[in-house]
Amino acid sequence: MINSNLPFILYGGDYNPDQWSRDVIEEDMKFFKLANINIVTLPVFSWALLQPNEDTYNFDWLDEILDLLKKNNISVCLATSTAVQPAWMSRKYPEMLPVDFDGRRRKFGGRVKFCPNSEKYREFSVKLATKLAERYQNYDNIALWHIGNEYDNYCYCDNCKNKFIEWLKSKYTTLENLNKAWNTNFWGHTLYSWDEVTVPSGLSEMWSGQDKLCTNFQGIALDYNRFMSDSILECYLGEYNVIKKITPNLKITTNLIGGTFKPLDYFKWAEHMDVVSWDNYPFYGDDPSVVAMRHDLIRSLKGGEPFMLMEQSPNQQNWHPYSTVKRPGELRLQSYQTMAHGADSIMYFQMRQSIGCCEKYHGALISHAASENTRIFKDCATIGEELKNLGDSIIDSKFESKVAIIFDWDNWWAVEFSSGPSIELKYVPQIEKYYKAFHKKNIPVDFVRPNDDLSKYDVVVAPVLYMLKENVSDNIKTFVKKGGTFITTFFSGYVDENDCVMLGGYPSELRDLLGLWVEELDALPLEMKNSIKINNSLTGFDNEYECNMLFDLINLEGASPLAVYGSDFYKDRPVITCNNYGEGKAYYIGTNTEDKFIDDLISYLDPDNLLGLDFEIQSGVEITKRVKDNKKLYFVLNHNLDGISIDLKNNLYMNLLTKEKVSNKLFLDSRDVAILEQLN
Repeated sequence: MINSNLPFILYGGDYNPDQWSRDVIEEDMKFFKLANINIVTLPVFSWALLQPNEDTYNFDWLDEILDLLKKNNISVCLATSTAVQPAWMSRKYPEMLPVDFDGRRRKFGGRVKFCPNSEKYREFSVKLATKLAERYQNYDNIALWHIGNEYDNYCYCDNCKNKFIEWLKSKYTTLENLNKAWNTNFWGHTLYSWDEVTVPSGLSEMWSGQDKLCTNFQGIALDYNRFMSDSILECYLGEYNVIKKITPNLKITTNLIGGTFKPLDYFKWAEHMDVVSWDNYPFYGDDPSVVAMRHDLIRSLKGGEPFMLMEQSPNQQNWHPYSTVKRPGELRLQSYQTMAHGADSIMYFQMRQSIGCCEKYHGALISHAASENTRIFKDCATIGEELKNLGDSIIDSKFESKVAIIFDWDNWWAVEFSSGPSIELKYVPQIEKYYKAFHKKNIPVDFVRPNDDLSKYDVVVAPVLYMLKENVSDNIKTFVKKGGTFITTFFSGYVDENDCVMLGGYPSELRDLLGLWVEELDALPLEMKNSIKINNSLTGFDNEYECNMLFDLINLEGASPLAVYGSDFYKDRPVITCNNYGEGKAYYIGTNTEDKFIDDLISYLDPDNLLGLDFEIQSGVEITKRVKDNKKLYFVLNHNLDGISIDLKNNLYMNLLTKEKVSNKLFLDSRDVAILEQLN
């Protein structure tokens, strides 16, 4: 539970009372009550007000706001305000400002624009967090702590270089080990002194290519990403540790940028977060599976524990290419989709629209009209009333999955730092392809790291498992030997954790598991397609499917060919294979297939829908299950623009949103939602 004293779904969001006069703030309390808001996050960006100079702190204005919120029974997610250091601090300590990829030191401006290895930044941020915790440790209206905001601040300054060298010494111990890991004999880069280490940036080993950062030395770039993720995490931990010491019973979080955010290893970060939270800003037209996948990834970061939605827009997102307003029912649908995948909060950015600067046209609960009669305010109030009536029926319920997809930030970085095989190869779209196939069939999915325990799953999928860290191949083989089904793809099993090729033929340590070796990998422009011709003995497949981008030339070593290429000089060579291994099976997909093939493969592997839920499958209808105290709670979401009818197979349910019992058929209007508690 996020806070044991708050046995209900947290509903509210970011509030910036420092931008408003007292009379407006008091008016906001009335709006909050009308919308059933029970929590606000503040003050996220108020360091300059809290500390006007190096020796002065001013908490009086915050005291007044907190007292007013308590008086109105609105809890507080107390933020440390350390995402933007004051202008005076940047001017007095310019070394605090970051150096960008091209070697330019930034001036003060924007947000999260500080060097993560700046001792001065860490000193001041920890001091502010300490003072906040000491001042409000007895303020019993705090629901939890919120550190920083959407960390993303890579830096390439000399101080970071020195810290990077320290990090490398700790990891590799000797220069001999470092030279081996980075393969520095290539292009004469052998290092004879630690001082010769250069930060990989646009001034040294890297450059900005077409839609990606390119590097001459993948090992160096990989390690710098790891180092930066760790360095930024240290900034968070500095504040975390002092707050936890002073208020040990309160949980602490920081809001992660969109679930698939490349710069930070979120699995590693989650180890140091009491509760994981994230900011969900889908683009107009995103498939529901795109958003669902990110919810599931965030939920998986802490082994399936309920997470927090810290931000979503009640209406338009002004920083998108088109500031599209939410359609009727869309906000409610997105909110319940979040809960359907494991969230115990629905929170917005923002509570009241700003009157100036870059977010003044971003959606809010209270618009510039300051009226409870706007369409969006009414939608928010409706959601708030429903969440209030749900009480504690949902919170702390768990998600159950028999399918896992391996997701690894190191692998992501390595795949997209690679010089080849194709500029079109991106890691996340390959993950999305497989996730979407499960999502269409309402099959629950967890995300796991390569070395996580896989024993509770029936199926594990590892798209583009390019990097095999230590013991990963053994972990997967153990899973398959005991009866598991494993699926992987082209460009898997190539390199170790330093991005050095493992000799002996691809997919190296997975070769015996998959029963094959890959002699060559052909890459062609996307418009140059081939075909996959399915073995006639297989049922449930079309005769032929399209494929493009990458094409493995496979030699069989025990695996059975399920499909062959239809053209080019590798016509009739195997492209899809299956290998029996112990009590399980390992499938290999040697090309970038069209989506329908993946859909049909999942149906082939699960003909009786034992991986999914006992509901009929309809296009555009998403169904998930959460379990609490042996109660089965089903979320049914209609993403269609038309109403639908779902066969309930004579089961009896209570719709927790309407308090009506339903059986036989469930009718849902366009973008409507039901939460069904099974009664029989």
